Amino acid sequence: MMPLLVLLQLLLAHILTDFVFQPTKWVLHKRKFKAASGYLYLHSLIAGILTYILLQNWKLWYIALFISLTHFFIDFWKLIHKKDNLRVFLLDQFFHLLIILAAWVYLTYGFGEIIPFIGNFFSSTAVLAIITGYLLVIFPVGFIIGKATQRWHNELLEDGKSVSLEAAGRYIGIFERILVLTFILTGNFSAIGFLIAAKSILRFSDKSEAGARKQTEYVLIGTLMSFAITIVLGLLIYHISF
Repeated sequence: MMPLLVLLQLLLAHILTDFVFQPTKWVLHKRKFKAASGYLYLHSLIAGILTYILLQNWKLWYIALFISLTHFFIDFWKLIHKKDNLRVFLLDQFFHLLIILAAWVYLTYGFGEIIPFIGNFFSSTAVLAIITGYLLVIFPVGFIIGKATQRWHNELLEDGKSVSLEAAGRYIGIFERILVLTFILTGNFSAIGFLIAAKSILRFSDKSEAGARKQTEYVLIGTLMSFAITIVLGLLIYHISF
């Protein structure tokens, strides 16, 4: 069986089940009645049926049954949580993806190949350099920039300025560094300029009020530090990996 084709078939079955063929009416009914909801069982059955149809191998009925049963228990786990927030949703999808990956590995490579694959994966200099690079720009670099710009942040607070939404700047910085590093590792250096221009337009388009210059300078300092550190790290990782 073609590994990529099988993976796409399993993923498509899941996407159709969870996001296309599940009306809002079903979702609300499941949240209200949980295990007593007939839609929970129907939804899980659809997951198995779609998997069976898309795999196009009628001998693999047990894979469809496996997907259907695990889909039921994962959805039931989600339903027993009182809050239906982003964290629960992401965990729900993560568990579904784990099941899909397990089925995919079983159908293509076999579980006996997992340990050698993991060993080879973490023995690659390029792979380790790239993973380390992304972890650096997501966590330590943000901490460094936060500490370096702390005095200006405090000055803005003393002036009674609301710098941004709570933690918004931190998440913006994380995503922009991920994008910059990705552009560098893929050789799309010109895209970094477009990213800087786009952020400049969004962040500095309305600075007519008095005292806004301080906030502009604060954001600009953080942005330039973020880009500079990420570019240096990206070039170093690019040199090591490619």
